[in-house]
Amino acid sequence: MPPKRKAQAAAEGEDMDWDDNESLSEYEDLKDAFTMHTTSKKVHKTDAASFIFRHDNLDQPLKPDAATRPLWVNNDGRIIMESFSPLFDEAQDFLINIAEPVSRVSRMHEYALTAHSLFAAVSVGHSTKEIVDRLERYSKASLSPDVVGFIRKSTGSFGKAKIVLKKTLSYIESDDPEILQRLLRDPVIASCRADNTQGLIQEAAPKIGVMAIPGTKMAAGATQVAAQAEPQAPVDMITALREEDDDDDVAQIHSFQIRSETREEVIKQCQKLGLPLTEEYDFNNDEVNANLDIDLKPHAQIRYYQEKALSKMFSNSRARSGIIVLPCGAGKTLVGITAACGVKKSVLVLCTSAMSVVQWRSEFIKWSNINPDDIACFTAENKAVFHGNAGILITTYAMITQARARSYDSQKAMDFIQGREWGLLIADEVHVVPAKMFKRVTYAVASHSKLGLTATLLREDDKIGDLNFLVGPKLYEANWQELSEQGHIAKVQCAEVWCQMTPEFYTEWLKSSGQVNKKIVLTSLNPRKFQACQYLIEYHEKRGDKIIIFSDNVFALQKYALTLGKAYIYGGTPQNERMRILENFQHNPEVNTIFLSKIGDTSLDLPEATCLIQISSHFGSRRQEAQRLGRILRAKRRNDEGFNAFFYTLVSKDTDEIYYASKRQAFLVDQGYAFKVITRLEGLDQRKDLAFFSPQERRELLMEICLAKDADMETERIDGDAFGMMKAGTKMKNKGARRTAGTLSELSGGQDMAYVEYGRNRNKEIKGKVIKNNFLRKLNSSATNAKKKAAGGG
Repeated sequence: MPPKRKAQAAAEGEDMDWDDNESLSEYEDLKDAFTMHTTSKKVHKTDAASFIFRHDNLDQPLKPDAATRPLWVNNDGRIIMESFSPLFDEAQDFLINIAEPVSRVSRMHEYALTAHSLFAAVSVGHSTKEIVDRLERYSKASLSPDVVGFIRKSTGSFGKAKIVLKKTLSYIESDDPEILQRLLRDPVIASCRADNTQGLIQEAAPKIGVMAIPGTKMAAGATQVAAQAEPQAPVDMITALREEDDDDDVAQIHSFQIRSETREEVIKQCQKLGLPLTEEYDFNNDEVNANLDIDLKPHAQIRYYQEKALSKMFSNSRARSGIIVLPCGAGKTLVGITAACGVKKSVLVLCTSAMSVVQWRSEFIKWSNINPDDIACFTAENKAVFHGNAGILITTYAMITQARARSYDSQKAMDFIQGREWGLLIADEVHVVPAKMFKRVTYAVASHSKLGLTATLLREDDKIGDLNFLVGPKLYEANWQELSEQGHIAKVQCAEVWCQMTPEFYTEWLKSSGQVNKKIVLTSLNPRKFQACQYLIEYHEKRGDKIIIFSDNVFALQKYALTLGKAYIYGGTPQNERMRILENFQHNPEVNTIFLSKIGDTSLDLPEATCLIQISSHFGSRRQEAQRLGRILRAKRRNDEGFNAFFYTLVSKDTDEIYYASKRQAFLVDQGYAFKVITRLEGLDQRKDLAFFSPQERRELLMEICLAKDADMETERIDGDAFGMMKAGTKMKNKGARRTAGTLSELSGGQDMAYVEYGRNRNKEIKGKVIKNNFLRKLNSSATNAKKKAAGGG
C-alpha cells in the first residue's frame, strides 16, 4: 500500500486562486446582447423633464377596461403587477414562468423580462405566440413593439442546439446540420472543436416520452394510465407495413465534439451568435451509466411549491440544468434529494463546509431508502468513495477546486470523481460560488445535469449572472410572503433597534479614523447596545423563546457571552463542543440563548430558534442578512396568532452602522418584509441591574478595548470559508512569520492526527416492497410509456 503523505498545515481545499483574469467588458457585452436595452429605442434628451421621465410610457394609451387588468409592461421589460387584482393568482403563475421576480411587496409586485427567463419559459412549453398573447391580455396598455421584438428574438433562438455529455465527452448537437455548420464557421467555436474532421457525427434521435408533473394528485393514477396507454397490435398487415415505413423516417441528430475545458467559452460564444445552447439529460435512455437504487420513503411529502420547482427541472422525461431559489427552511434539501431520486444515476453534491456535508448525508438517509454504504463523504478528514457502480458522493467546493498538491488519499478520490460520469451535480448554496471557482468544478467533473440550490440569488460583486452560463437559468423562485402566510415558513417580525452611543464611546469612535477593526468593536460593544441586547434576551426568555445572537466580531462575541454567562460558538470552537452546545440549545430547557459568529450564517439547522438578535455584521451584505433571517424561518411548532418569530438588528446611532443596516435590508424588503424602527425600549433607562450601567464600568470597558491588539479585534475568518472576506480579483498571499502558542508535542508533527478504529456495520435492514413516492411514480410511468411506444413502433 502506498505510504500516506501528510497534508500541509492548513486543511486541504483551502488554497484558492482568486485572480479572475476575465474581461468584465466581454461579459457585459454578452449580457447586453440579450437585454431590452439593445432592442428599445434610445431616448434623446430634449429637456430635463423628458430625461427624467424617459420611461413614462405616454405612447402606450390605457385600454378601456384597464382597471380590470392586473399589470403594466414597460418599454424596458419591467412588469408591475397589482397583487389585489382578481386575476392576480392566474397572472402570477404565468409571470413566474416567463420573468424574474425583482420585488414582491404586499400590494405591488415587480418582475423583469430577461433572455434567460424567456429561455426557461420556452423550455417548459410556452410558445412565443402564447407569451405575447397572454401578456397582451393581462396588460393595461398595448405591448410596445420593443417588448414584442425582444420576446420574439429571445424565444425564437432557443432550443436549436444543445450541449450534451456522452462518455465524459462534450458534444454540440442539433437536428439541423446547417445550424452546426453555422457554429463551426465561427473561429472561436472552431478552435474549441476536439476533432479535426470536417464532417458531422450522425445518429438516430432518441425517442422522448411524456412526463407528468411531479407531486400532483394525478400521480395516484399514473400506473393505471400507463396500463391504458399500452399500444395495441396492428389489426392488419397494411398497418404493420405503414409503421415500418414510419420507422425508416426516424429523425436524425447531428453533432460535433468540443474540448470539455472550453464548455463555458462555447456556451458564451453561442449566446453571442444568437443561438443559446440548452443543457438537458435524457436519463431514461442512458444505458451507459449504472442506475442508482434510490427512492423517496413513503412519508416524504412534496409541497406544492416544491412540485412547481421540480416541474421546471423535469419535462419530456429529461432533466434540465438550472437554479431553484427557495427561502431558508422551505425544503431546498428535499428538492435536491427528490431530483436525485428522479434521475437515479450517480450524484455529486457540493457544499460550502464540512458541517453541510454531514447534514446532507443525514438528510439523504432520512428522506430516501438509499443504502448508507452507497453514500460517501469527501472532506479534509474523510476521503471515502463509494464502491458500487453507482452512488452518492458529498463534498465541498474547496476539496474539488484546490490547486496545490494533494495527499495520496485525496488524489485517489479526485481521480475517482474525474474518471466517471455523474448523472446529477447538486450545487448547494450556489450563490456563494465565485465564477472562477465554479469553472474549476465544471472542468473537473463530468456531469450530465446541474441543479443549483440557494435562498438568496445575489452577490455584492454582480457576478451572479455568470451562473447562467456555468449552471443554467433560474428555473423557479418562491414567494417568501406567500409561504409565510400559508404556514410553510415562520411569520417574522423584523425590527431595527437604534442605540444611542455613550459620550465616552462616541468620542473614542470619532478619534479612531482609519482604525476599521477598532471602530467595529466600539459600535458593537456600545454599552447602550449591550443593555438593549440583555433586555431583549431577558424579555424573550420569559416568553419561552429560543434565542440566537449573531456577531461577526469575535472580540465582541466573547465579551457579550462571558459577561452574560451564555454559551458561544465561533471558528475556534472544537467540533465536539459545538455539537454539545447545539444539542443543549435544542433539547435542554435551561439553555435558551447561544451566541454565534459568522460560522452560523449557513449550514445550521435549528428549527427551535424563534428569536434572532444581530449585534455585529459584515458591512452591507444583503446575502448575510437573508441567511441569518433564515435561521429562524423554519415553520414553528407554536401556533401563536400573528408573528411567531422575531428578528432584531441592533445598530449604534449616528455611526455607519445605520447606513449599512439600510443597505443590508434591501433584499428582505423586496421580499415583502417590513422593518420596524425602535428608538426606545420601554423601561430600559430605569434598569440599574443591567451591565455597564455605571460610568465606572463603561470606562473600564472602553479601556479594555483601547488596550486590545488590532489583530484580536479582526473580523473572524473561517478556515475553508472562501466566501467570507475575500474579494474577487485578489489572491491569498503567503503570510510572514508569526509567533503562536503551542506545546512541545506539536513538534512531532502529529497534532492534527488521531487514533481511530473503524468498523463497518454489516447489519442491513430488511427491505420490503414499498409504495413509491408520487414524484418517482410519475417519472417511472413516463419512462415506461416511452419504452412501450418505442417497442410498439417496431
